[in-house]
Amino acid sequence: MDPIRLFSIISWILLPTVMFGGYSLLGLMARGNTWLTPFRGTYFRAGHAHAGVLLVLSLVYYTYLAQTTFSASLKVVACIVLLTGILAQSGGFFLHMLVGKQGRLSSGNMVTMLGALLLAFAVLLLAYGLIAAHI
Repeated sequence: MDPIRLFSIISWILLPTVMFGGYSLLGLMARGNTWLTPFRGTYFRAGHAHAGVLLVLSLVYYTYLAQTTFSASLKVVACIVLLTGILAQSGGFFLHMLVGKQGRLSSGNMVTMLGALLLAFAVLLLAYGLIAAHI
């Protein structure tokens, strides 16, 4: 199977999990759940929002990646880096929600920063591929 098609399918499958996350957050807020402190609520929303926006962005990314002259293996690498970056960036917020403390860095923050670096690399790789395809 074409790697871009495969990763597009993965992103489409992951989108309902983000939708369920929004439903879960709404349920916790509506019930006045004491576990969802303002600190946890902030990081739950941040992880949820980043996951949703970045997954939708991934679908655009795959469309442009198809326009590059990259080899199939490099396209697979680009897709893996992008998806790993999305999972790390949004997942880091959730991890910080669980283990972090107000005003302190945690392993969750480190995972979020790693995700940001992976996303930046994936986007710059795509930009290079688009430029190289038209030279």
